[in-house]
Order: sequence, then C-alpha cells, then structure tokens
Amino acid sequence: MSGGTVDDGIGLYLDVLRIERGLSVNSIAAYGRDLSKLARFCEQESVSSVEDLSRELLQGFLHYLDGEGLSPRSITRTVSSVRGFTKFLVLDGWRESDPGAQIRTPKFGSRLPSVLSRDDVERLLAAPDLTKPRGKRDAAMLELLYSSGLRVSELCSLRLNSVQEDPPILVVRGKGDKERLVPVGEFALKALKLYLLEARPALDKGMSSPWLFVGRPGKPMTREGFWKKLKKLALVAGVSTKVSPHTLRHSFATHLLEGGADLRSVQAMLGHADIATTEIYTHVATERLHDVHRDAHPRAEKRKKK
Repeated sequence: MSGGTVDDGIGLYLDVLRIERGLSVNSIAAYGRDLSKLARFCEQESVSSVEDLSRELLQGFLHYLDGEGLSPRSITRTVSSVRGFTKFLVLDGWRESDPGAQIRTPKFGSRLPSVLSRDDVERLLAAPDLTKPRGKRDAAMLELLYSSGLRVSELCSLRLNSVQEDPPILVVRGKGDKERLVPVGEFALKALKLYLLEARPALDKGMSSPWLFVGRPGKPMTREGFWKKLKKLALVAGVSTKVSPHTLRHSFATHLLEGGADLRSVQAMLGHADIATTEIYTHVATERLHDVHRDAHPRAEKRKKK
C-alpha cells in the first residue's frame, strides 16, 4: 500500500480505531481533530504522500501548533495521535519506517510567546549581506515577515502576483486555504523591489519560476531552508533570544499592539479565526510594560540583579 495519500491513510486509520479497536465516538472525534490538523499542515507544505512524512516535517508541525497558541495539553495529545497514526502506517504496510517514533514533544515554558525587542529586530533585519543576491532575497524575506506577520509557510508559498503596490498589500493564502489581504510596510516594499530588480533574476536563472522567493532555480525557498538561514542571520546579528520565523510573527503582533493598533485589526492581519488566539499578545504587551515600569520607575520594585 506504499505511495498512499495522507488523507487516505488518516481515513483508514480512523476506521481501524472505530471498527477493530472499538474506541468510543468521542475518542474517534478527538483523533480526527488532531489528525485533520496534520492533514492541513501537510497540504500547506505541499506534502500529499505518506512516503513524504519525515521526522523534520512532523517536528515542524508540533512547533507550528505551539506557535499557533495551542495549549501544552492539546499538543501532547496531538503527539500521541500522530505517533499512533505513523505506527499504523508501518504495521499496515504503507511505509517502511516510522517517522513519528523519533519526534519529541516540545518543551513548554511560559505560554507567552517569545518576542524580540525593537533593537534586536533592527539588528536582525540589517544582518543579510546586500552585496549578494541571496542576501537581498533574505533581507526581503525578513522585512516581509516582520512587516506583515506571515506564517513561514505563507511566506515561502507567495507567488509573484501576490504583491500589489497600489496600495501596497499582500494577497496571502493561509490556513484552510482562506485568502486575506495584509499591508506591506515601506521598508519591506523597498527591500522587495531591490530583490526583484537585482537578485531574483540571478537566482532563478531564466527558469521563469512563479514563486516570489526562489531557493534553487525554478524552485521556491523551502520552509526548512529559511529556518536554517534565519538561525545563521541571528548569530550574525548577535541576537541572544532564540529566533524562529514565528518569533518575528509574535514580534509583529506585539509591536503593533504596543503602538496602539486595535485587537481586531491585528487578528485580521494574522489570519486568526478566533480572536482569543490573538488576545495572548495583549498579555505579552502588558508584561513588557510592567518590565519597563519596574526597571525605570523610582518607586517600583526593582528587578533583582544576578
């Protein structure tokens, strides 16, 4: 049965749980919800075959769920569902190896997302080498990620016609294949124009790729490739905070709220279906204000020095 699709595999696995293992209706529904998230993530990553499920993909899926604001309990349950599914794929002959056996549950600390300071963001955005085509591409991707609060999968799947200049907006296709319009800031638009004019032709090498950001000629920049590039740029910038694409998305939302943006507008730009997911950033902004007050006010309790 090798070469089957992820959707077909999930459907058969749920049938096995219901018919052969006799799980309750509620249990089947819980497995279905967890695995439908995996199916949507695979679709976003252009993965359709069970043969293409890898440890890296599944690990990225769990970090993606963490970045989307799911509770540690929900993610832990999803890990169990994914491991059961991938084990079934091996036992039923869909694939030879079990990628789910190698994934690790992310370590959860505070549920408040990690946010870069404005100074750290500025240093990170200045890190790419603009004398090289790849540096111009990386600069445009970073500026756009911070300017528009995109998910990394959305960033890498942008097409040339996703950018509109008058007014400057992005047409983004996000979760559930839902389309949304997101503003593009002045600096991001400038970096995009520089990349398109001076770097993209050299990277695409005449392959006429439809993708906005090119990795190899004719191919889009991959999610994994951008993550690796971001880690290197964070080192170059001297940013000590652990940086991921979602860190810039978190920073985008928090800095907007700190600057006076209303919650509904931020929700629309992030593409959150539920405003409760967006509300976590109000807590981040409030905590940061408390930090400033504690450090700066003469009659506030000072932070203990280590």
